[in-house]
Amino acid sequence: MRVLVCGANGFIGSALCAGLAHSGHHVLRGVRAPARGPEEIAMDFTHDVSVQAWLPRLREVDAVINAVGALPAARMQAIHADAPMALFSACARSGVRRVVQISALGAAAHAPTAFLRTKHEADRALSASGLEWFVLRPSLVAGRDGASSRAFRVFASLPVILLPGSGRQALQPVALGDLVEAVLRCLSAIPAARTVDVVGPVPLTLAQMLAHYRAVLSLGRPLWLPVPLPLVRAALRLPRPSAGGLASPDTLRMLEDGNTAAPDNLTALLGRPPRPFTAAFESADAAALRAEAVCAWAEPLLRIALATVWLVTAWVSLFVFPVWDSLRLLARVGVPAWGAPSMLIGASVLDAVFGVLTLLRPSRTLWWAQLALIVFYSAVIAWRLPEMWAHPFGPLLKNVPIVVMLFVLLGLTPARRRT
Repeated sequence: MRVLVCGANGFIGSALCAGLAHSGHHVLRGVRAPARGPEEIAMDFTHDVSVQAWLPRLREVDAVINAVGALPAARMQAIHADAPMALFSACARSGVRRVVQISALGAAAHAPTAFLRTKHEADRALSASGLEWFVLRPSLVAGRDGASSRAFRVFASLPVILLPGSGRQALQPVALGDLVEAVLRCLSAIPAARTVDVVGPVPLTLAQMLAHYRAVLSLGRPLWLPVPLPLVRAALRLPRPSAGGLASPDTLRMLEDGNTAAPDNLTALLGRPPRPFTAAFESADAAALRAEAVCAWAEPLLRIALATVWLVTAWVSLFVFPVWDSLRLLARVGVPAWGAPSMLIGASVLDAVFGVLTLLRPSRTLWWAQLALIVFYSAVIAWRLPEMWAHPFGPLLKNVPIVVMLFVLLGLTPARRRT
């Protein structure tokens, strides 16, 4: 069967293409920017909202799978409703036999978010199209490369986990493999015109799901800290560099409303009960998953800590620590009296610049510059003020973990590409 997969480069679409090819289907990959030859077909759901745009792409196509989805509100109407409805009408004109729509659990006309309402528009249009149709409505789909799954692994890896409310919101995540198998079943010789909720075997609370993710990562029990929901809502309304996406008022609203369903229809479609969502990680290396998750929050945390050291050091040197004492120390390391005030101000300004750049413009060059400075003044102090090694507050020894932090940041920061 020649199958066109719309959204072939996405998390779900990529897995569907692999599953279809493995089952012997001829796969046509619908993508925004074709780069792999004639088996890729250019399409853009933000603009392809007319039937005429789709008709040339459907020649000799037996089945279509729509796995396109997006969270940014500005594009939802076109991506979730207008383009899919034009696609379905074109399928009816072109003689496409079957269409599988990957929708979302909770999609309904009066759903609380635009994401779910626009998904429902396309679902309803497909069910009235006269095609052999299936609407699969998955809950959260778990898999190594999924954006939501990756975000939950990062969240679960924290030693202290902030739970929205009590963390009792109900979810029913499903393993990616079960969704792929369900789509393959829809392309077999079974009766069409079905809406199937694609969910895991049992509902879980948010806290339980995160605990399962921690088990996947081979981590023990964290410190759970409930956060009042009004405070979470207020925080999500604050302007952020990457507004929207997975952490947004809409996703919180969907979380509060719950995301569960009976697995009976999926069990009937698969011919077996669905597997726990953790089955998606059975072949994954726990150490690799854990390192990936921890690095996502460790890198910004290291930068914040390092920037704090530089900025506070600059402030203390200029405005808190007695100037006469700073000048005395500079004299002991060999700085002449006439140059000591300028040296003190210059060093403090450099510390402040390092702090700001650490927050706003991190780079390997910056880490090397900081390492060079720390090694230089540590060597000077060790030579001229050796008692600092034995100081109970460890003013010189504290440079050791800072050097280690910089080495870690060097390993985590990619080199900038030359243009």
